[in-house]
Amino acid sequence: MLQPVSLFKLLADETRSTIVMLLRESGEMCVCDICAVTTESQPKISRHMALLREASLVIDRREGKWVYYRLSPHMPAWAAQIIETAWNCEREKLRTMLAHTSCSAC
Repeated sequence: MLQPVSLFKLLADETRSTIVMLLRESGEMCVCDICAVTTESQPKISRHMALLREASLVIDRREGKWVYYRLSPHMPAWAAQIIETAWNCEREKLRTMLAHTSCSAC
């Protein structure tokens, strides 16, 4: 079960925090889109996604060769509230990031 300290440790990493905020903003993203927006490599994003998945913060689905991620609807309400509050502080920046970046492979 996710504990506050675990959530804060996960979100203390800037890349993971950005991923969580991007998923909150967009609803669902494929790995290539996350890589494009964060300018990080696919292996690095995959490692971060594995940690977020292990903590039950995100869930994934496969569609052909693509893997799509979204925030888990089963995360504790307190964790969802923290993410929501953080997203409210960052949403304009996130919208700008998303508007100027897209993956050509999808």
